[in-house]
This record gives sequence, structure tokens and C-alpha cells, in this order.
Amino acid sequence: MNITDLLSQSGGLDSIARELGISPGEASAGAEALAPAILGGLQKRTQGESGDLGDLLSSLGGGGLLDQVLSPAPTDVEAGNDVLGQIFGSKDVSRTVAQSAAGSSGLDPALLKKMLPLLAMVVTGLMSKGQASTGGTGGGLGGMLGSVLGGGGQAGGLGGLGGSLGRMLDANGDGNALDDILRMAGKLGR
Repeated sequence: MNITDLLSQSGGLDSIARELGISPGEASAGAEALAPAILGGLQKRTQGESGDLGDLLSSLGGGGLLDQVLSPAPTDVEAGNDVLGQIFGSKDVSRTVAQSAAGSSGLDPALLKKMLPLLAMVVTGLMSKGQASTGGTGGGLGGMLGSVLGGGGQAGGLGGLGGSLGRMLDANGDGNALDDILRMAGKLGR
């Protein structure tokens, strides 16, 4: 199962499509292009700290983030922007991620910038709920984070950092595109 399937099954993609006034297909294409960077940012954040993934997800808002997006009320994306700030460090990185995803998805970068905080909330909320339901053993997206971004065999199926977008963004060929995205954002900010 790939990441867009999990996001779709949760209802997250339909909620994002409704929120942004786009088709479910556009929401799926945007999620496929953006999710690898979100997952990569979460992975990099957990590697840089002594805490575990469950602690990080909880500190970011836990499963309640997914519930906010799934709610019929308009979503306050401030929580999603907070997640992005924690995993990317700056708005420049978020802009770079959206711009790069636009090239692979064919969607407008402005739309992807609006989608990014919503998707961050859905991914973080799903991972948190997966951690809670498996007793922290890493089921669902949590398990994918470790296996896929850590070099597991499903990376291409996720459209993940091992996929074509990842290869395109991985300028130094170290298998981690996030460090290259951060470097690009630093250059743009000058």
C-alpha cells in the first residue's frame, strides 16, 4: 500500500480536496509529491533528537491534527504550519518543497503551498494514531517512515525520497534529499 492509499483511506485527501476546492485527483497528486518531504523531515527530526517518533508526534499535536482536518469546519492551518516549522525549520524550505513538488505533480506551486500544512496535519495525525494503536511499534505510516525512508524496498511505491522526486532533489547523491532541500532553501534566502 502506498502513502496516497493510506491518506485516502483516512479521509484526509477528500478533506483536503474539499478544503482547497480541488478534485480528489489533484489532492492525490499533490499529496504524492509533498508527502515524501514531510516524511523525510519527520525522519530527520527524530534522528537529530534522542526522543522517539511517538514523542515527536505527540509534541506536534498527535492524532488531533487529523481530526481537525477531517472536521467539516474549516481547518485552522496554524497547527500545520507549526508542524512544518518543526520539521523543516523555515518557510523557505516549505516554499522550496512546494516549488519542487510542482515540477513533479504539474500542480500550481501556490496550491501546493496551501496544501502543505493540511497534509502535514494529516500525515502527523495518522502517524500518531498508528503509533497509539500499535503500542508505539510503528504501524501504518509510522512503520513506513522507518522502512521506506530508511531505505526499505517500498520507497518507489510511496513516491518517496527513493522515487524520482527524491532522486531529482538529492543533489549530492547521499540518499537523503532533505539536506539538499535545506541547502537550496538557504541559498534562496540570501
